[in-house]
Amino acid sequence: MKLSIQDSDKEQLLDQLGVANLKFQQTYPGDKPDRQPVHTVYGGANLFKADTCVRMGDIALNNLRTYAPNFAELARVLQLKNYEHLPTLEKDIADLAARLDAMTEAERKKEHAWLAYSVYNKMVKKLKTEPVEDFRIDFEDGFGNRPDAEEDATAVQAASEVAVGMQNGTLSPFIGIRIKPFTEDLKARGVRTLDIFLTTLLEKTGGKLPNNFVVMLPKVTIPEQMTTMVRLFELLEKANNLAPGTLRMETMVEATQIIMDEEGRNPLMRIIRASEGRCIAAHFGTYDYTASAGITAKYQTMAHPVCDFAHHMTKVALGGTGIFLSDGATNVMPIGPHRGEHLSFEQQKENRDSVHNAWRQGFHHTTHSLINGLYQGWDLNPAQLPMRYAATYNFFLSSYDDAVFRLKTFVERAAISTLTGDIFDDAATGQGLLNFFLKALNCGAITEEEIVATGLTKEEINTRSFFRILEGRRQKTA
Repeated sequence: MKLSIQDSDKEQLLDQLGVANLKFQQTYPGDKPDRQPVHTVYGGANLFKADTCVRMGDIALNNLRTYAPNFAELARVLQLKNYEHLPTLEKDIADLAARLDAMTEAERKKEHAWLAYSVYNKMVKKLKTEPVEDFRIDFEDGFGNRPDAEEDATAVQAASEVAVGMQNGTLSPFIGIRIKPFTEDLKARGVRTLDIFLTTLLEKTGGKLPNNFVVMLPKVTIPEQMTTMVRLFELLEKANNLAPGTLRMETMVEATQIIMDEEGRNPLMRIIRASEGRCIAAHFGTYDYTASAGITAKYQTMAHPVCDFAHHMTKVALGGTGIFLSDGATNVMPIGPHRGEHLSFEQQKENRDSVHNAWRQGFHHTTHSLINGLYQGWDLNPAQLPMRYAATYNFFLSSYDDAVFRLKTFVERAAISTLTGDIFDDAATGQGLLNFFLKALNCGAITEEEIVATGLTKEEINTRSFFRILEGRRQKTA
């Protein structure tokens, strides 16, 4: 076969292209297979205790059982799929639940009630076992501007409670603090709180941090604020004998200037680069961002179009970088207006209507985030936790069959490539499909057995890496 291009010329050009390709892959490695929490609960530092997350689960479960004592009631409130086919009488609901309890999962999936039944029972289990996935001890908006002596004392107290929580095993799987921003008027206060908190915590724990500990730096607008945090981390690590790179951070998208700078460019990638690899996530601040866009308080909600614009700009800027993205919070709390044990029928109805309305709003906000590829959001009150999990489980379970078909087809196509010895260039796409199942597995929506339907083995799933799966299959066929 006659060719026009000499091998030496071809190799030189492809080698040059290889350098550029590898540089691109380093910048955009694709989605991380690491666990991403489905939410972050922000709570005032002055209120944090070692068992806060446990108590939040108890409150959330009581809220759910008070205002939706069974799966049929929850389905009607949220209008889950097939809710119109569910019974309304308590006895009929109990009989249906008993019948579903006795079925296998395969049998239940054929029933109209399967989705509502599954979502509700998974919610109850989650609130009993791991109600809070991520908690941020808040020294910013959730704490406010207080005298320096009070914030100093609170930083010591909060660090002490974290140390107790570490010892007792009562902390959430992910935890961190949010300090004040590095604006000119608050930068010194933010640094001092960070120093006091970490120094106290490490002293009490013998130099150990909680698992998945992170520092949230809010209201970032320029790369220099991130760079300053990195240099502070280096000083703290050296002073406390921590391995270099131990401390990690997050940033917040809270101002229009972080979406578009004075030159009409999106500065998010420059801000992430300024963290020198330490920034792992970017969280959206709904209310500060909408305020910065001139939206009045009445209309500052997650459903406002300016939020979607910011989300899409953020996803475009940081897509493929491995930075976790989080949506903001719903500010309507599902708490009834009337308190006390001896409420009238009218008062109980007002409470129920108020909670159900807030539930629907929170459910729709979270669902909207998930549909737009934002798998994490904020919660501000334990009463919001049931709807966080209702929306999350409904999303994953409703999307399961389509996702199985897509990943199964993709795995089969990848297998053909590995068998022919080709390099499979779409491993990043495969990772994205795999991550749907990993996210669903991490939050309790599905089990490992349900991922096996994709054609992957449990051993392959546990690698959490589509590239490693391909490598493993190639070695077996070599």
